[in-house]
Amino acid sequence: MAPEPGDVPRPEFIADSIVDAILAGRLSPGDRLGEQALADVYGVSRTLIREALGRLAARGMVEVSARRGWFVVQPSPVEAREAFEARLAIETGLLQSRRGALTAADVERLRSHVADEQAAIAEGDAGRRSWLLGDFHVCLAETLGNALLAEILKDLTARTTLIATLYQSTHAASQSCSEHAAIVDALAAGDLPLAAQRLREHIGEVADHLGAPRHHDASLRQALAPVPEAQAPRRRLFTDLLSPASAVPPVPHPEELLP
Repeated sequence: MAPEPGDVPRPEFIADSIVDAILAGRLSPGDRLGEQALADVYGVSRTLIREALGRLAARGMVEVSARRGWFVVQPSPVEAREAFEARLAIETGLLQSRRGALTAADVERLRSHVADEQAAIAEGDAGRRSWLLGDFHVCLAETLGNALLAEILKDLTARTTLIATLYQSTHAASQSCSEHAAIVDALAAGDLPLAAQRLREHIGEVADHLGAPRHHDASLRQALAPVPEAQAPRRRLFTDLLSPASAVPPVPHPEELLP
């Protein structure tokens, strides 16, 4: 939710809007996130900016280096592949360990999610589309009933959603959505082995079609323009997992990292 007029944006709002810009493709891998530039955009102190960036750094979304400051992460091909492999192991494991078919309510929840994906794709909303395509896997894990693995998967899905977005996967969003629908069809039929097979093929296809990182020339102010409330995701893949402000360790200023 956006801050009311006159309110000072909180670190979690700032972190959310940076993630929105990454998912929508308005920020690119390696883009510099200048503290003063961000402070000017949000009208806050650099201390609040560092807290927001520290939250994202804790989840591997941004990184800080001595002398150079903060940047959007640029995962290596090896890091990208490892993240997808970890997701594959957890998701297929969840399906293989499931005892019994999903309930009608669970199947309806998944079908509703796929319908939301289709709507975002039709509307051309890149940020919401990317978020929903990733969140399908979190939603699936939650319906399978293992809360602990669902939380772990939420973090992994966030990372792979970022990777797929940064590398502008040539795997079409509509194809991913169709594959999600096919997985749900298998679950609705009570065929868990088929659902696991389709899931394995789907994650493998996405991982195999990562392309070169894309780049944009938008200014930070343009990239971080607010998203209309009606287009905002229902919940967050990333900052839902971030610790409260009191639990986030102090983030050093880049200059403090110098020897």
